[in-house]
Amino acid sequence: MYQRVPAEGGLPSENVDSVVTLDQVPRWSDVESRPSFTYDNEDPSFSNSYFSDPLASPSEGEASGNGMVSRFPVDHDINSKIYLWRGNPWNLEVDAVVNSTNENLDEAHSSAGLHAAAGPGLAEECATLGGCRTGMAKVTNAYDLPARRVIHTVGPKYAVKYHTAAENALSHCYRSCLELLIENGLQSIAMGCIYTEAKNYPREPAAHVAIRTVRRLLEKQKDKVKAVVFCTTTSADTEIYKRLLPLYFPRDKHEEEVAILKLPADVGDENGETIIDERKIRIKPLPKKTTPKPSQAPVDQAPVDIPVSDVGLARRNSSYLDSYLDPAFMSLIKDPDQRRKEQWEKTAQAQSGWNCAKMLGFGDLGGPPLSAAEEYSLHSRYLAKANSLNLSEIAEMKIVYRGGVDSEGRPVIVIVGAHFLLRCLDLERFVLYVVKEFEPLIQKPYSIVYFHSAASLQMQPDLGWMRKVQQILGRKHQRNLHAIYVLHPNFHLKATILALQLFVDSVTWKKVVYVDRLVQLFRYVPREQLTIPDFVFQLSFALFLILLVV
Repeated sequence: MYQRVPAEGGLPSENVDSVVTLDQVPRWSDVESRPSFTYDNEDPSFSNSYFSDPLASPSEGEASGNGMVSRFPVDHDINSKIYLWRGNPWNLEVDAVVNSTNENLDEAHSSAGLHAAAGPGLAEECATLGGCRTGMAKVTNAYDLPARRVIHTVGPKYAVKYHTAAENALSHCYRSCLELLIENGLQSIAMGCIYTEAKNYPREPAAHVAIRTVRRLLEKQKDKVKAVVFCTTTSADTEIYKRLLPLYFPRDKHEEEVAILKLPADVGDENGETIIDERKIRIKPLPKKTTPKPSQAPVDQAPVDIPVSDVGLARRNSSYLDSYLDPAFMSLIKDPDQRRKEQWEKTAQAQSGWNCAKMLGFGDLGGPPLSAAEEYSLHSRYLAKANSLNLSEIAEMKIVYRGGVDSEGRPVIVIVGAHFLLRCLDLERFVLYVVKEFEPLIQKPYSIVYFHSAASLQMQPDLGWMRKVQQILGRKHQRNLHAIYVLHPNFHLKATILALQLFVDSVTWKKVVYVDRLVQLFRYVPREQLTIPDFVFQLSFALFLILLVV
């Protein structure tokens, strides 16, 4: 049984669930809005700082979008339809609530507490629907709930190997729910997080998918939707949504500019689904073929009749279709055994060719180069894992961090060699952090500033590890990298970079620019755009004094 919460903010009596109306739920566009009621499972930290600034303060030089166009510009009309609420969605008086369930629509696998609140009639109706496929949605009556309908959807199971498939299936869940809402003439919906711990979907990547999918649909159908309420039941989910909502629903120009730099590189297509260039089907129109007019046969010569059964054979044996076949497409068709043999030969040749590099102490450089599709898959797996982990301990080491922009407006990444403590650093977690930090920048031209000051005192990773990192970052990193400015290089570093040019990648490592003094570096990157450790200044001053004495 439900009892409505008074408008003055009074509490319902015990043992009776409260009905919450939309005007009691904080609207996203209203920063100062606070609910006029409390609820038992509310987190005190959440209620005391409702919608506090969800964007981390941008670093120096990061506050502007560097001329980039926002993929999610400010839209006050759309923002007015978005709500964020801490609590169970079925307590809301809306047109529809979303139930995250399994393919059989079982009560045991549905959102906890939903069936108990709705009554036995909901389970009986679900049993008549014949199940529901992953990524799809079905609608039923709401029975004892204050809502009018319940929309049931089936979220995907998650595995890093199938990250893209799970991401698109989850996006389709949210879109199917909203499409069913519109089809049934309804206008307001309350949506919990459509994933479960049992299905192993990381929380933050799932929230990205949910918010961007809702945004894309509202861009097309905002006149048909009155309200979308994101409901969270844990403080962790609440903080994630408070942090991510400004990226997709910026409320002012400042949030829009900061979001340009903080949004993931892949925010999907016009529906919010992940774009995979390798899987796009390219349909090429057939070229126009001019058919020569048949030469006129002599009057006294009868035309030659070709049997109908031989027409197809005659065409197959001719080169009639050759002009219509795309050579690039036909080159993809190769005997599997031949393709496998070529791959083995390439692997064996690569392993034998780099043994000398391993003997010289450069590390394991064996293995064939990755194809574009293999690099994309490798990068996607690492990025998905990086987004699901808390890597704050790597960030605190200040090995890699974002600077401002260089003299031509390109974003800058700063690397401090002396902070790279190999003996106490988890290299795998460091790579994940690098992938996460580089991802928003490698989509456009960017620069790297590397402080080698005092780094010669630390152990350095071998070239095999450097090659692996470069493969994970992918070809966008190589293509969009403008320059690597190296401050205070020594002979050993120059020899290492020469080895990288010879054994790893000549294109990327030929972009290195050696800089002996800070003043020279400031020609490429203005001083105010860099956060420079104190010991770098001290070493620069010491070198300057040595030059004066000499």
